[in-house]
Amino acid sequence: MKALVTGGGGFLGGVIIRMLREQGHQVRSFSRGDYPELVRLGAEQFRGDLADRDALLQASEGCDTIFHVAAKAGIWGSYAEFHRANVTGTENVLAACKAQGITKLVYTGSPSVVFDGGDVEGGDESLPYPAGYHAHYPRTKALAEQLVLAANDRDLATVSLRPHLIWGPGDNHLVPRILAKGRAGKLRRIGSRPCLVDTVYVDNAARAHLLAAERLTPGAQPAGKAYFISNGEPIPLWEMINRILAAADIPPVTKSIPPWTAYAAGMICEHLWGLFRLPDEPPMTRFVARELATAHWFDISAARRDLGYVPEISTDEGLKRLRIWLAQHRT
Repeated sequence: MKALVTGGGGFLGGVIIRMLREQGHQVRSFSRGDYPELVRLGAEQFRGDLADRDALLQASEGCDTIFHVAAKAGIWGSYAEFHRANVTGTENVLAACKAQGITKLVYTGSPSVVFDGGDVEGGDESLPYPAGYHAHYPRTKALAEQLVLAANDRDLATVSLRPHLIWGPGDNHLVPRILAKGRAGKLRRIGSRPCLVDTVYVDNAARAHLLAAERLTPGAQPAGKAYFISNGEPIPLWEMINRILAAADIPPVTKSIPPWTAYAAGMICEHLWGLFRLPDEPPMTRFVARELATAHWFDISAARRDLGYVPEISTDEGLKRLRIWLAQHRT
């Protein structure tokens, strides 16, 4: 295939590009910066912003597949910023698909689009979008996903993958945040329940994208559908966090606070940060408080069946690789 990967300079996007190049595919990256590692992989780079439709049209010319990975993530920021990147950006990707005659679109969604603040235990793709959200990220990702799935037709086959909590060597989001807060002694367990969560090692998440593209044709089983992607190994949340900390030789989290305290702190922080327009991210929000105090793991049977997805790298093996990588990049 000749593929365009939006967000190719990012964590997941970079691994997708590596795997595509290992299979001999032609690859272009669309990102806001230049990345020497993509040059070494043999990927052609286009710089631009998702809100720039003309730039996306230029980058996608001659391609037959788009992996739309880029998004604005995070727990804080203006709704306009999230909407611009996640919704308008996706509208522009879809417009590029139509204009260039691209036949396949693999979209990177998020399980947070179905999170209503309560426990999700073994949830599957029949879970509905909730009536409301506690953060702009899941709200705008839900809007974007609905656009992607609605665009599926006889000319353009679309699919949305929902990888849950991606981590691994090279992670520039989840693992660094955990390690930084762990070193600073700022992590606290929320509640005492052993809430199960599932996660996904980055190579497994990337491989799911390639499998989806291989099986994606107009009218095929995955077309127009969403799929949860994980390692299929739900474990207690704080056990997973402590295992990530252990990979960097950081002591485990032992102190805890009640869930209602965390939620109240989130409300106060959101009010203060909004009132005074503070530039940094608040230490707690309502969304994070609920995420850390609830179970959320998903049934990946549909991805196994329709995509042939098998999580080849276990959590244990992934943590071994993470420990080696962290030791090599310790500063």
